[in-house]
Amino acid sequence: MATELTRPLRIGLQLKPQHADYSAIRAAAAQAEELGVDILFNWDHFFPLGKIRDGKHFECWTMLGAWAEATSRIGIGPLVTCNGYRNPDLLADMARTVDHISGGRLVLGMGAGFRDWEYAEYGYDPGTPASRLAELAEALPRIENRFAALNPPPVRRIPMLIGGSGERRTLPLVARHADIWHTFADGAELAHKQRVLAGHCAELGRNPAEIEHSVLVGGDPNEVGPPLRDLGVTLFVPLVGGPDFDFTEVRAWLTWRDEHNG
Repeated sequence: MATELTRPLRIGLQLKPQHADYSAIRAAAAQAEELGVDILFNWDHFFPLGKIRDGKHFECWTMLGAWAEATSRIGIGPLVTCNGYRNPDLLADMARTVDHISGGRLVLGMGAGFRDWEYAEYGYDPGTPASRLAELAEALPRIENRFAALNPPPVRRIPMLIGGSGERRTLPLVARHADIWHTFADGAELAHKQRVLAGHCAELGRNPAEIEHSVLVGGDPNEVGPPLRDLGVTLFVPLVGGPDFDFTEVRAWLTWRDEHNG
């Protein structure tokens, strides 16, 4: 029998590591911490997302190491790391190291990857969507085993976030490995995916309430937030991009969070 867990609402922020100098990204990260954002995310790509591929862009994990030193309270992590870009044991070592640099603030976001041309540009074999998911399924226990073997181990059990909503391959991985599930679904689709996830959890004997639900959001939190909250979402992630990092919407989400959490 699943037991409901009560969580406070949290606000993440995906800070797009593109179209800006790093000095501006660093200042935006500091602003996010000062405002009280709960988790600061970047992403794991080699080129900007969107139509302009040749814009400024910076690498994910070296940036996370810098954020770990430059901040002191905010959670940090990738939303999400592309599994195919790094050996899983190496990735576990990198994550453990960033966790220590940050004093135990890393959230390890994992995904199967999707930009075939980006793989090819950096010399990786993109495979197929199915093969990438199979590789992710093999990588997750390797990461967990490497965490246990490292000396020193991570500061604490590093929370694992898994992104994606595929019902046959991704959600079973969420049920088995994730502390946070990140999805683009909302409304009736989200409710359906949640039922599917709960079914996979039941097969493993896991309480689905142990998994926090996370979504990307935008717009007025007083309109967008309540329907998602009523479906059990507790981690809300607006996006901010450069070259001019506008935090107006983030401030509104933080106010909404604080009013709800009391």
